[in-house]
Amino acid sequence: MKQDLQSAADRLEDVLARIRAAEHLAGRREGATTLVAVSKTFDADAIRPVLDAGQRVFGENRVQEAAGKWPGLRDDYEGIELHLIGPLQSNKAREAVAMFDVIESVDREKIAAALAREIDRFRTETTEAGPRLLLQVNTGAEPQKAGVLPQETAGFVARCRDVHGLRIEGLMCIPPFDEPPGPHFALLAKMAGELGLETISMGMSGDFEDAVMLGATHVRVGSAIFGERPRPA
Repeated sequence: MKQDLQSAADRLEDVLARIRAAEHLAGRREGATTLVAVSKTFDADAIRPVLDAGQRVFGENRVQEAAGKWPGLRDDYEGIELHLIGPLQSNKAREAVAMFDVIESVDREKIAAALAREIDRFRTETTEAGPRLLLQVNTGAEPQKAGVLPQETAGFVARCRDVHGLRIEGLMCIPPFDEPPGPHFALLAKMAGELGLETISMGMSGDFEDAVMLGATHVRVGSAIFGERPRPA
């Protein structure tokens, strides 16, 4: 396959070109969409060529996996922005707050409360602001998937702000794999606009151009850059 013959840097360049083309078609400003290169399951050696090519924004699914590779990479490369895009357990909140610049998967009251405690602690100890936060919306109302239901999103954003003292910057979604993503992307963008939220994280390797066309500020692309993910032994 052509993708297998390309380097990760080549694939990165191709993805960025496709993002810019989609922005142009949608009449959006060039650079309006930030690429989050999803490096979950790939080790530091696989990530370095993408860093060498200039990419600085990355996404990881698990706190422990990220802890095993990103401190060393951050020592070697400046300007890295790390996003947690997978589910967060409350007992990992302290590590997540210290490690990630953006947490995209705030999805329930318990997590909001845990993050509020750890962000307060982090600010006290470091004087830094702590990670930016996105709320994950379960746009397809899938029972097996994390996320706040669309009809409950406005209320949860208000509770995050008024009860927990958190500033929710935007929304994130993962549409059902067996449905066209466009309606889900359009719904998320509409909700973000109604709530006055600036960040809209949506779109992955198979549909990121659709997401850009429908207003994504961030797209999360993994296999289209890094290739097929390593299979468990």
